[in-house]
Amino acid sequence: MPEHIALGKVESTLNELIETLRSNQEGFKELGHRLQNDRAKRFFLEETQVRAEYAAELENELHRMGVHDVKKTGTSYMSKARHLWGELQVTLAVGQKALLSMAEKGDDAAKEVFTSALKEDLPLPLRELLQRQLTHIQRSHDRIKALHDLRALD
Repeated sequence: MPEHIALGKVESTLNELIETLRSNQEGFKELGHRLQNDRAKRFFLEETQVRAEYAAELENELHRMGVHDVKKTGTSYMSKARHLWGELQVTLAVGQKALLSMAEKGDDAAKEVFTSALKEDLPLPLRELLQRQLTHIQRSHDRIKALHDLRALD
């Protein structure tokens, strides 16, 4: 890693992204079990696996940089993401479209965290990895919106 890139900043950025992905993973898992539409259910359960894989990729990057203890962070973005998924628990009693709205908000929070991370001074291979993950999250958001717009959900 180039000397001008601070390991501590890279570590905190990756930890924030990992926690965001884990938060999304848990929220999507819950949605996958709660939604009634088979297509939506399958999508969220598959996306749960993708988010787990993305978190593992970032953990591997930390390990490669010599960080052995991946820590949880308490940043404002993460607070927002946790709050949104906390709202999911309250929303579970309402309709399917409301659940999908919460999923959209969760992906919005993830996009915000990734966009912020990409503004940091990160090594090029890591930037490329984050951009690939962000591109997937953006496509996921578009699929969630399409599912939300389906008339058959409620």
